[in-house]
Amino acid sequence: PRFPAMASDSGDRHATLKRCLGVLRDARNDSEQFAALLLVTKAVRAGEVDAKTRRQIFDAIGFTFPTRLLTSRQPPADCPPHTFRALGLTLLACFCTDPELAGHSQILNKIPTFNDILLSPCDPDNTSMVDDVYQCLSAVLATARGPRELVTKGTVSALCQAYLNGSHGSDRALTLLVGLLAIAEARCWQRDAPQLLAVLSKLSGDFLKAEDMTKFELCELLPHFIPLSPPLTENSQGSKCVCRLYKGLADILGSKLSQSQRDPALKLAASLVQACGAEWIPAGSAGSKFLALLVNLACVEVRLTLEEPDPVEVERKKEVVTGCYVLMEMGIQECLREENPLLENVQKMQLMRIMEEAFGAVILYLRQVKQEELQDPFIFASVRVLGAWMAEETSSLKQEICELLPFLVEYARKLFKEGSPAVSLPQAELVSTEGSALPQDALRFLLPGFCHLTAEDRPRDILISEGAPALLCEYFLQQWEVLTSESSAPAPLTSTEMSLQTTCGIFLNLVVTAPDLVRRDKTFSSLMDVLLKSLPLLLPQKHHLVLAANVATLGLMTARILSGSAALQGTQSAKEFFGAAIRFLSQAHTAQADSSSDGLAVAVSPTYVSAWDDIRELWFLGMQALAGCIPLFPLLPDAALQARWLEGLSQLLSCVAPASVDFELITAFQAVLVELARASEQCSGVILSHHGTEWANLYGMAALEQCLAEQ
Repeated sequence: PRFPAMASDSGDRHATLKRCLGVLRDARNDSEQFAALLLVTKAVRAGEVDAKTRRQIFDAIGFTFPTRLLTSRQPPADCPPHTFRALGLTLLACFCTDPELAGHSQILNKIPTFNDILLSPCDPDNTSMVDDVYQCLSAVLATARGPRELVTKGTVSALCQAYLNGSHGSDRALTLLVGLLAIAEARCWQRDAPQLLAVLSKLSGDFLKAEDMTKFELCELLPHFIPLSPPLTENSQGSKCVCRLYKGLADILGSKLSQSQRDPALKLAASLVQACGAEWIPAGSAGSKFLALLVNLACVEVRLTLEEPDPVEVERKKEVVTGCYVLMEMGIQECLREENPLLENVQKMQLMRIMEEAFGAVILYLRQVKQEELQDPFIFASVRVLGAWMAEETSSLKQEICELLPFLVEYARKLFKEGSPAVSLPQAELVSTEGSALPQDALRFLLPGFCHLTAEDRPRDILISEGAPALLCEYFLQQWEVLTSESSAPAPLTSTEMSLQTTCGIFLNLVVTAPDLVRRDKTFSSLMDVLLKSLPLLLPQKHHLVLAANVATLGLMTARILSGSAALQGTQSAKEFFGAAIRFLSQAHTAQADSSSDGLAVAVSPTYVSAWDDIRELWFLGMQALAGCIPLFPLLPDAALQARWLEGLSQLLSCVAPASVDFELITAFQAVLVELARASEQCSGVILSHHGTEWANLYGMAALEQCLAEQ
């Protein structure tokens, strides 16, 4: 009589529920509490509990009672063995519909229990337990701490197994995996790669076999399971998955498709390119045709969307067009690849023409962007892919690019100044941010193109008039601070270091072609200050040799123009910079045994050999700049003497076979030696005392001979 059956009328049901809650609070023993609980959970399962009532239930029993139910092993008489567990899970699932309760530690510490239930055999008559677990896990995933807790407590593995077993709710397991990977992809793969690979293996097998709309549904799903790291092609299981995906995509793209079918296929292909580059496409005729078709389709999609942009259509297509950008970027790289190319020369020429038309559409779209749209990640993706084109293709679309330069500079400046918080679209960045909003560095992708453009009069003038030098100087300083905060241990070339090198290349172009600008624009005085401080720090770290070569050469070239600057005349930073520049130039060559004779030959120093292809031209330009600086800076002869460069160079030229020293190297040495001899009697004395007249004659250094004779 104390526990009437739940009434059918809504008002009566709420009244009954309230009485049951009262009993829960005042129960004298477990059997009374259990009876009241049965009615409460019945109401919960029927979905008849509003937020206020749910909170009343929680206030009445808290987490303690559901926890007892989960751990109890003795069900009531005549009840199934999992009765208590099922009741406890129903209550927890009810509580989890409150976001505040879903993130509570009492819920999070039950994640292992939820995992166990997913992996336990499911009685067909008792599927509600599994449904409740999925409801709890979904709620936990939506909380701030939830994703990390789920990954560390083994839920990824449990979900993978539940999906692979095909047990009740396996489709929900897949949905939860997609949600977890979207938030914490790197962590998931780091901890549970074998299990995720097993899921990818099943999905890729299903994808290859499917011959209905399932194939296109899997196209939408598969990108979530393609990791950026570690590379799929690192092991045999991953390689098999990639092979199946290639074959499935080849089947799709070789058929006549509707728009809704083509879009997910292009997005899947873009995901594979991001993860594996072009490695997933096999060499040979079939592979080259597939690659050409893929890039062709991407270009067509970009043109259709952007040439006559309809705002609604562009908004709808942003994700697929961003994927097409990834495919176009691969197309550029493959058209330029000379070693083991996937494409034949005819295909390359055709694709370059097709891509030129697509990039024309990208430029047209960017010219119509409004100020309020600049934070849109799709604009960033469009600028980035255009930067890739500008970096490699310098002759086409030049007029259009020149007209767009003011927008590109302003866009890059805005993002740099604001540290744009816009989050990239899935294909817009090659790195996973695990859901965080990172500032977007548009300049990084524009620098190579700007480097080409500053070598030409018209685009250089536009860049200067738009204030690009001042922006680039600020950027250089910021990137330098990033580099110096990174580990000093040798590591692969970072984007930071590459950006610094390319920025040096842009400034070198400006110093060579626009010396008047260097003299009048205070930007270059600020840049000079940074260069003076950075070279002495860089040079001892041999893994930064290419950057040091850029900084040394740019610094010497700039110093020659800004020789009247107080910062360059006798200051400690100037002494340290010039000393470091001389060490860089003087240590590049050595004598080594000549395999073709018994004597010695001049050779690039061992520490310079691996980087020599990248720094050879910079070294010769640096020698030329140093020769120009010597008459302007009285401290340079002393720096050369202190470094004992003249003794070392005399010894080198005296001991090697003259035939091993090429004319360009002789010219570079002579230019510096002549200026040192003219500027300092002490320098000329050292050269003469080390048989300078003899080896100058031997190497045909007529200018040095004459200078020494005059001394």
